[in-house]
Amino acid sequence: MGKIKQNKHLGASRQSADPIGSKMALGDQIESLKIAKSKCNQDAKPNKSLLEEDEYVDEKISAKILAQARQQQCELQDQMDEAEQPFAAKKVLKFNLSEADGAQSDSDLDESHTDTKECDQHLEINEEDQKAFDLFMSNKSQAKRTIADLIMEKLTEKKTEIQMSEYGMDAAARSQVTMHLDERILHVYAQIKEILSKYRSGKLPKAFKILPSLSNWEHILYITEPDVWSAAAVYQSTRIFASNLNAKMAQRFYSLVLLPRIRDDINEYKRLNFHLYMALKKALFKPAAFFKGILLPLCESRNCTLREAIIIGSIMAKSSIPMLHSAAALLKIAQMEYSGANSIFVRILLDKKYALPYRVVDAVVNHFVQFMSESRQLPVLWHQSLLTFVQRYKSDVSSEQKEALLELIKKHAHHEISNEIRRELASSKCRDVEVNEPSSMDFNFDE
Repeated sequence: MGKIKQNKHLGASRQSADPIGSKMALGDQIESLKIAKSKCNQDAKPNKSLLEEDEYVDEKISAKILAQARQQQCELQDQMDEAEQPFAAKKVLKFNLSEADGAQSDSDLDESHTDTKECDQHLEINEEDQKAFDLFMSNKSQAKRTIADLIMEKLTEKKTEIQMSEYGMDAAARSQVTMHLDERILHVYAQIKEILSKYRSGKLPKAFKILPSLSNWEHILYITEPDVWSAAAVYQSTRIFASNLNAKMAQRFYSLVLLPRIRDDINEYKRLNFHLYMALKKALFKPAAFFKGILLPLCESRNCTLREAIIIGSIMAKSSIPMLHSAAALLKIAQMEYSGANSIFVRILLDKKYALPYRVVDAVVNHFVQFMSESRQLPVLWHQSLLTFVQRYKSDVSSEQKEALLELIKKHAHHEISNEIRRELASSKCRDVEVNEPSSMDFNFDE
């Protein structure tokens, strides 16, 4: 017969399960196998010292502890009363210690210790001190409201000139504005700021699209920090605000957000980003807001570069602008102090060939005639704008204005342009000269 092979692993497990071995009686081995043995480490035995520390404190010791704590609290209170007596004689501090039961458990004893540390303070102040305190608090709160009102006035004023720091608000004013907004709103539009700073294409968040419909849209707009927007985000925001805001509110957006961004981009890159160029074209959707928020502030600043004037003027030349808005803008620019950029805008508006009112024509003539007292040599841009005016509106000037223009080109002459201006004026008919044309009844048909 074959020999039965024993499994080595099974034998080892049996030996480990039977540490006593075969010396133990068979009955004892059976009984020992029925009882489960713990596998915990023998070293993990409870420490007697820890058990002794966890014993409860008896009633006498706990009563002594409470009495000692009460005595220390009274001494501390006496010292505080002596220190505060010359300054606040009317104030009385009353401390109430909670009494603990001697038969409390360990958890109740801990709670009693915490109760002894808590005290109830009762302040007794006379009427004069109370009135003085209320007066001081009212003045302080009124000062805060005054600061907030000043900030709100700066935000809602109608001036188009930017007299504040970058994008119309400094850090202090921005913090004052955000102080009165809900934290959830701040959190949402802080996330929108991150989206707009990296925006390239696609849909914008709905929370941003509803901004024009909010009464405090300008306050919330500053949370998104328009100075960190991408160029594509500026274009999309211009579309939203130009189509949903009225002319007055759109003017605020143009002057505080769009114009500074365009000027910064031109000064930094010496050209205008395509998206910002398209944003300017979309801004002409509101021509009144465009002139009041972009063109007129740019001319009034008197630091507009020729590059900026040429880029913005090219958009005006390619776009259709209503006659009344163009006439009003031309009238305002003609009444401003002269600069090279103003000549570019005047020439572009004159090239529109609109039927301008006589008031606007007279203002443009006075704009040129006032240079009779100028001793400096005028730039070519000035001569070009004068030539454009004479070519387009030579028949709308009076005879006196015509003579004044002829005297003007004698003093400020250009070797090529002045001859062309003189030729246009010589062949023109003034508006105040009546031309007597023969009627059909005076003709002699027999001849």
